[in-house]
Amino acid sequence: MRVEPAWIDYNGHMNMAYYHVLFDRAVEEAFSQVGLGHDYLEERKASYFVAEVHTCYTRELKMHDHVRVTVQLVDFDEKRLHYYMEIRHAEEGWVAATSEGLSLHVDMASKKTCPFPADIRNNLSVMRAAHSRLNRPLALGRTIGVPSRAEPERLLATGTRH
Repeated sequence: MRVEPAWIDYNGHMNMAYYHVLFDRAVEEAFSQVGLGHDYLEERKASYFVAEVHTCYTRELKMHDHVRVTVQLVDFDEKRLHYYMEIRHAEEGWVAATSEGLSLHVDMASKKTCPFPADIRNNLSVMRAAHSRLNRPLALGRTIGVPSRAEPERLLATGTRH
């Protein structure tokens, strides 16, 4: 994907909202591979909604930068998906942002959570097994707050000092 000119803010870099556009496009593509695409909504009248997201911005993206977004399914249960994503500069490989998300499977008629059908659970199991061979991201489970002086090892592990 590419950073579009309209996404650049008055600071001269991509506005934070558009990082989420890139993440959203990637998660849509990734989960359509297991059967959770637009046709799933049309045929089964169910979908998945984001319940929580934690994004870290680590490096600026500028106009016309080419990026690659990766999605890793960390875990799932009968109604939830836990996943991790990275936006990387496509040519240079550095990480511009990370995002950890939790989505809920929702019956669109009742707008309530409901279990995934068996075929989707099976597909998610295959994806989780494949992704379990990847390194577990260090940034998983981060919390937001001013770090206490007693946590210097946490700062070193994540590489951030927000």
